[in-house]
Amino acid sequence: MSALHQVTSWPVGRAAAAIVSGDGVVDTIGETDRSFRLASLSKCLAGWAMAIAVEEGSVELDAPIDRADVPDGATLRHLLAHASGLPFDGDDPIARVGQRRIYSNTGIERAAAVLESATDMAFADYLAEAVFAPLSMSSSELRGSAAHAVHSTVADMASFVAEMLSPRLIAAETWDEVVRIQFPSLAGIVPGVGSFDPCPWGLGVEIKGDKSPHWMGRANSPATFGHFGGAGTMMWADPHAGLGVVGLTDTAFDQWSVEALRLWPAFSDAALAEHRGGA
Repeated sequence: MSALHQVTSWPVGRAAAAIVSGDGVVDTIGETDRSFRLASLSKCLAGWAMAIAVEEGSVELDAPIDRADVPDGATLRHLLAHASGLPFDGDDPIARVGQRRIYSNTGIERAAAVLESATDMAFADYLAEAVFAPLSMSSSELRGSAAHAVHSTVADMASFVAEMLSPRLIAAETWDEVVRIQFPSLAGIVPGVGSFDPCPWGLGVEIKGDKSPHWMGRANSPATFGHFGGAGTMMWADPHAGLGVVGLTDTAFDQWSVEALRLWPAFSDAALAEHRGGA
């Protein structure tokens, strides 16, 4: 697809990308087997692992969490949807539970700790067994924080994008919950992009909603969900179009943020236009 050739103009050292449908990979560009740090794309994978654990009965989304490092009244739903009041990084809450959408690495890390306690497994092992292995993501590995430390390849992540579009690891009703806007009235900030009221989010995944301007394309439906990462990475799945993309780079977002916020939407719109034109 010619949309993929736009990736060669991204001002980064190395980049690779894929366009994916629910049936699998449509096309790729770059070194699809090269390992990149995903940064916050890791949160989508964490959300999927949590959804699997909920289905297994290991954890509950709405059960109160009895941990000293989790704000009173917070649940896994709050933690995964950035509604717990915990800060971007750090232990001390900066808002009441359910008051504001505060993007929080700490919240995702606390959710992973809850799962570890419930399953008596390291989160990295649970993620590998629940998500990586069944999707044949053999080049993917969590090397630290559940919020931002997965390393993977475009080939592996294309498999996950296909899962996001047409899930086989979780039931349809669980998928609906993951991609449903949680606490819909909350305002907040998408770091590096802007402040939005409301600022929709699902369980581990950002939801586009009516955010504008945004890192996704103008042609993406409001139901599109995914994430971008501080390592210069991006990924989305548009269930209305039946299409998704993933783009990984080796150049930090803050080194080309102005260009990324122009080039990522253009790439996204081109991919959707080609898909619709060929449908």
